Amino acid sequence: MTDALSQDTALPSPDAPLALDSAVPRREAREKVTGAARYAAEHTPPDCAYAWPVPATVARGRVTALHTADVLALPGVLAVLTHTDAPRLGPSDDPTLALLQDDRVPHRGWYVALAVADSLESARAAADALRVEYETDEHDVRLTAEHPRLYTPEEANGGHPAVRERGDFDAAFAAADVRVDATYTMPALHNHPMEPHASTAWWTDDGRLTVYDSSQGSATVRDTLAGLFKVPEDAVTVLSEHVGGGFGAKGTPRAQVVLAAMAARHTGRPVKLALPRHQLAAVVGHRAPTVQRVRLGADSDGVITALAHEVVTHTSTVREFVEQAAVPARTMYTSPNSRTTHRVVALDVPTPSWMRAPGEASGMYALESAMDELAVVTGIDPVELRLRNEPATEPDSGRPFSSRHLADCLREGARRFGWEGREARSGVRRAGDLLLGTGVASATYPVLVSPSTATARADRDGSCTVLVNATDIGTGARTVLAQIAAEVLGTRPDAVRVDIGRSTLPAAPLAGGSSGTASWGWAVHKACTALVGKLRAHSGELPAEGLSASADTEEEAGRESPYARHAFGAHFAEVQVDTVTGEVRVRRLLGVYAAGRILNPRTARSQFIGGMTMGIGMALTESSTMDAGFGDFAERDLAAYHVPSCADAPAIEAYWVEEDDPHLNPMGSKGIGEIGIVGTAAAVANAVHHAVGVRLRDLPLTPDRLLTHLATAPHAAASGK
Repeated sequence: MTDALSQDTALPSPDAPLALDSAVPRREAREKVTGAARYAAEHTPPDCAYAWPVPATVARGRVTALHTADVLALPGVLAVLTHTDAPRLGPSDDPTLALLQDDRVPHRGWYVALAVADSLESARAAADALRVEYETDEHDVRLTAEHPRLYTPEEANGGHPAVRERGDFDAAFAAADVRVDATYTMPALHNHPMEPHASTAWWTDDGRLTVYDSSQGSATVRDTLAGLFKVPEDAVTVLSEHVGGGFGAKGTPRAQVVLAAMAARHTGRPVKLALPRHQLAAVVGHRAPTVQRVRLGADSDGVITALAHEVVTHTSTVREFVEQAAVPARTMYTSPNSRTTHRVVALDVPTPSWMRAPGEASGMYALESAMDELAVVTGIDPVELRLRNEPATEPDSGRPFSSRHLADCLREGARRFGWEGREARSGVRRAGDLLLGTGVASATYPVLVSPSTATARADRDGSCTVLVNATDIGTGARTVLAQIAAEVLGTRPDAVRVDIGRSTLPAAPLAGGSSGTASWGWAVHKACTALVGKLRAHSGELPAEGLSASADTEEEAGRESPYARHAFGAHFAEVQVDTVTGEVRVRRLLGVYAAGRILNPRTARSQFIGGMTMGIGMALTESSTMDAGFGDFAERDLAAYHVPSCADAPAIEAYWVEEDDPHLNPMGSKGIGEIGIVGTAAAVANAVHHAVGVRLRDLPLTPDRLLTHLATAPHAAASGK
């Protein structure tokens, strides 16, 4: 490749094709479909041992006895680590990682031992054979809106204030011409990525630790392990080269990486640990259940004069995590009088954590459902109602939007979907035993960015190498980063090698919060820009080691913006409800987004559609039911926890509007990984109401919930049923 980085001139060619905005194929696709891509559990060092964890079988209490002698006598068993002999860990700001350090059991599924053996089968047999005795305490796992131990935390996830008020909500709501007061509930949800949480770890004789880990950020894992095992950070290397999904569950270090490193240190051998799927519900986080009360007061024209969004949720007794579900209401609509609050109760449950679009996915379901109810009460078309409540500035902060094209998304989505002429009445469209309905919902997600570093190197063969500790969890990060580099260097993406997923690379933030491309890409863009400057100043042949430039975006990314920066979108859904079985099927789903510059249409569309598919599951099939008696989640595998299958996902359409926002980053991009899920559940639920004529406010909308209402729905009276 000599057109961009010529060996003679070392200058980019002005005729080289630009790389962004092109549907470049995912560069690791062939490796993945042929099995060449190796994940954390697929690395097997010589003399590798295997581990299997033992979860607690009581909901609360302490361990009083562990009968390890008989287990250690089993063939192939190397060790059974317990709180009595496991390596002592250093301090951590995440108490969920204080594993095997004492006898307490804060919730069912908490790990109380770890079996290590020569083979996976022997490790599992050893774990099954271990007898554990407990002293139990009374437990409390039930979330209610009136729980006596509810409290108001200082802040919700993301550092948002738990409570924000503007104006006089109570007076404005009481004086409103039209009022909606509704409570919406969502169960706990689990991320369930295809690749389980897995680690392969080993120590060297000089005290260095190497780990292959299924993680969204190897640097965070490295830093955490260094602190826990009391070694320098540069003595730990973490590799996360290929990650089979995460959706937030792998956004922080999880139990498997700590246990694998523990076992490796204890046995002096490499140890591999892949958590069984049926244990994941208790140890890798979940989207917390919520009870959300939304009140909207409006004038006769549908313009909102009062808005309250009050959220009740749970956390664990181990670590506080508060889902920020009321925060989107601070951004979305005109509301001169507003109250947004979060209250939480610490229960004897696993610790909740991030799940795709934490806060926005939960909160926008309730808010957008309430907006649909307001549209019904006022008799205003749901799209038009949203357009009438477009704010000039961000309601809570008063800052101008860097760009806000939600109205364009709504109008374009309505045009593509064929919204015009929609029957305003509900429960009247019928095809045999099927009731048909359509619904709409808006979506938003904040623009997040974190400081990052990157290095770009021009090599003698005319190619370029980009080094940045990004993580590709299935989003196509390698591909887009190569495109960013190629555009700056004026070359083709296939002339750019991208080295990611290793903690020894230039420091970069984890993959989360739809911030990866913006954060890593900014550093790559800056490094490549500096490299172009060096190449222009260089004459003659490049040195043998190539020519390199590095960049750090701490100053730019850390600078507070005077603008409110968000992506927006609109979701349109058509559903059918079977009046005999109560089954809901999504017939059509369409999303239109305003997410800055779309860097790769192919991978972007994949992300949008993936989020929308998850939204279908959130609306119709997914639920983690807390068993109050046993204190655990009932659905612990993919047979019981129903993620959408191909039959559940129609030909989903994703589009976007052109959006030129100069206040973001050099690429002009916003995050796209999460906004696809944000409005989907509400759009589907609103479509179900339009089909049936009955408002169901508790997700998921399963047949058992529908059937109890179908006999009394408007369509039933009209048909004589």
